Amino acid sequence: MKTRPRYFLDLFSPETHARFSASDRTVSGFRERHRKIAATLKPGDFLVCYLTRVSRWVGLLRVEERAVDDHAPIFTEGDDPFFVRFKVTPVVWLAPEQGIPIHDPEVWSQLSMTREHKHNSLVWTGFFRTSLNRFDEQDGHFLEEILRRQAGSPKAYTLTDHERKRLVTHVVKRTDGPISVVVPDDDDQEEGHLLDAGKSVPVESRESIRVQAMLSKIGVLMGLKIWLPVNDRSAVFREWHPSEEERQAVLDSLPLNYDLTTLGTIERIDVLWIKGRSIIRAFEVEHTTAIYSGLLRMADLLSLQPNLMIKLHIVAPEIRRNKVFEEIRRPVFSLLEPRPMAKSCTYLSYDSVRKIAELPHIAHFSDSVLDEYAEEAE
Repeated sequence: MKTRPRYFLDLFSPETHARFSASDRTVSGFRERHRKIAATLKPGDFLVCYLTRVSRWVGLLRVEERAVDDHAPIFTEGDDPFFVRFKVTPVVWLAPEQGIPIHDPEVWSQLSMTREHKHNSLVWTGFFRTSLNRFDEQDGHFLEEILRRQAGSPKAYTLTDHERKRLVTHVVKRTDGPISVVVPDDDDQEEGHLLDAGKSVPVESRESIRVQAMLSKIGVLMGLKIWLPVNDRSAVFREWHPSEEERQAVLDSLPLNYDLTTLGTIERIDVLWIKGRSIIRAFEVEHTTAIYSGLLRMADLLSLQPNLMIKLHIVAPEIRRNKVFEEIRRPVFSLLEPRPMAKSCTYLSYDSVRKIAELPHIAHFSDSVLDEYAEEAE
């Protein structure tokens, strides 16, 4: 009996889409954090390709062999983070202007992750946070059908001026290899507002305090010490309600041997997780403030201590996800030495923090569990 193919999401940024288009299109790679799910894919499965920033379906790749590790760069010189790789056959591959928009009425009304939601909703976007999420079989068949139809009889889906701007990439050459940068569009959504039923409404700054509290509690449950800016502590404690033992895990001073300038920068970061005498993770929670304010603090830290290997996270609502990625890839952050911000800093959504906080037996997890939820700026 013939085995039915399964369908998995393959996310492409405009940069990786352009590079794949210029290649022989026989290899699709994924990051280390995708290794576990990648190992479950079999020959005959399909990768359904989705182009971020413009939200379009652009390809269908058939998996020909099981995943292998290969660290040789596919497209560029320098490190290639997509080293968990599949040999693939491109069944359908579309240019952006031929890609099928997810907001197209036929598509929106058919897919299980979108049909119950309004077009201005962001609830559906959770599925698109990471590659190799598995599609419902019916969704997969539907997407295969419309992609094959589009390849056989192409229909033009005109790109808006805004979409064209989002597809533009700028490449800067660094000593460790070229890197793509983004110049954010001034027409993007105003900072400090969230969409609610199609209306722009001010967000509650208290929500950022709740997230600081959750991050603090998660760290303490994992057996780590916590640093909170002195001015935030009272508000965070009101949301957290820590026990006396938990309060003792919040440090009164940082056990770090840095100069006063560096310490002054570190002390202002929203949440630090500390193990022994080392910071292992730093979080900036950006709810109503401009994204770049937190990134500037992170950049200051990296500039003052270039050899510091801390995992940095910008934590923000889902509505600000694209803005976070655009800001991380600004030229000023991409030209940091010794490495660009995009290689040091990832995005965590509020929903991801909540999911981590709700994990059973969280005390038995290590901080590496965050890497399963953190998203890189591609």
